[in-house]
This record gives sequence, C-alpha cells and structure tokens, in this order.
Amino acid sequence: MTFHASILTLYPEMFPGYLGESLSGKALTRGDWSLETIQIRDFATDKHRSVDDTPAGGGAGMVLRADILAKAIDSVAADNRPRLLMSPRGRPLTQSKVRDLAAGDGVVIVCGRFEGVDQRVIDSRNLEEVSIGDYILSGGEPAAMILLDAVIRVLPGVMGNPLSGTHESFENGLLEHPHYTRPQSFESVDIPEILTSGNHARIEAWRREQALKLTAERRPDLLPAQPVTK
Repeated sequence: MTFHASILTLYPEMFPGYLGESLSGKALTRGDWSLETIQIRDFATDKHRSVDDTPAGGGAGMVLRADILAKAIDSVAADNRPRLLMSPRGRPLTQSKVRDLAAGDGVVIVCGRFEGVDQRVIDSRNLEEVSIGDYILSGGEPAAMILLDAVIRVLPGVMGNPLSGTHESFENGLLEHPHYTRPQSFESVDIPEILTSGNHARIEAWRREQALKLTAERRPDLLPAQPVTK
C-alpha cells in the first residue's frame, strides 16, 4: 500500500523539497509514498487569481477565502484520508500522532498563508488543525514537510533496520539517551565503560537511567506519563 499525500498550497514548487532526498527521497522513488500538489490559486475566479481578502471586523493581514479553498479541497479525490491544516493554534504533533497517520492511507494537508484561514471552511471541510511548535512560520509548507518527514520515516521498509527508531526520543515517552562511537577516547574523555562491557542488561538499564535524567532536566512535562517501576 502506498501512502499518498495531497498538498494544497500557494507554492507547489516548494515540494517535494528536501523530502526528495535521503530516506524519504528513496522511498518516494520506490513508491512507498506518493505526492501530489494542488495550486489553490487555480480555483480563483477573478483575473488576478485572488485567494484572500481583508478580515471581517478589521485588523491586520489577509485571510484565505472559504469559497476558493473549499473548491480546492473538493477537487481532491474523495477518500478516508484525514484532512489536516497546518496551524500554530492546532494540537501539537506527537510521535503517537505520527504513528497513527503512518498506519493510514495518507493525508490531505492544507498549507495556510497570510493571517489565517476562514473558519467556515475549517468547519465545513472537517480540517484538523495541527501544530509543529509554539512559533510562527511564513506559511504551512515547511510545517507540512516536517509532518511528512516524521510520517514517511516510520512507514514499513523506509528505515533499513526496523529497530532503528525504537530508542529515539518520544518513541517510549522519554528523550533519547546519549550516544557514543569511536574513537574510544576524544579530547581525554572516554566512552562510558558500561557501553563497552558487553553486558546488554546493564547497558539497557544505563540507557533508560540516562533517558530519565535528560527528560527530567529538559522535558519534565513528559514524565507523568511514565509507568511507575517497582
């Protein structure tokens, strides 16, 4: 089954961007996932191909029009794929959400621009607002690429070793433990002795301890979700 991504954007030339390289690029070439872009401006009705207008009630910026964006969304093949709107006011993207999306047939992603999107098209077309962080971008395109990057890498067969992602940050509710490799000594600092001991049980215990320590220091908000060990 191919994971199919449909991107509605004012800048289709931005895709696939870096998604055409490395793991995601190879997966695209193999057909593990596919991509189509829809130019929202193609659904404008005036000679200037306008897609936005001033906000009702006044204020700065412009707002993507509901009628034009709705036509663009309706042009996408009707299926059960979730319809996402990349938005700073959306629910935060999590690794659990990434896994859920990867288990489906694909996604339809609307890339917002300007001050925002008319609420009526968000409601009528069941757009799920998703955020990649508490900051503002110039548009939804970079956010869409980040979401797709996260999803594509966990599709079956994309990572050469299926165990590669099992110890990564957020996969087990914790930040990832520190990593080391050769040389054995770097600027008078040695690799922790336990990692070269060959005792896999002790190594796993050390890695979890380090992960818990880092999470407590940097993301204590993640810790309440951790099961209590006895």
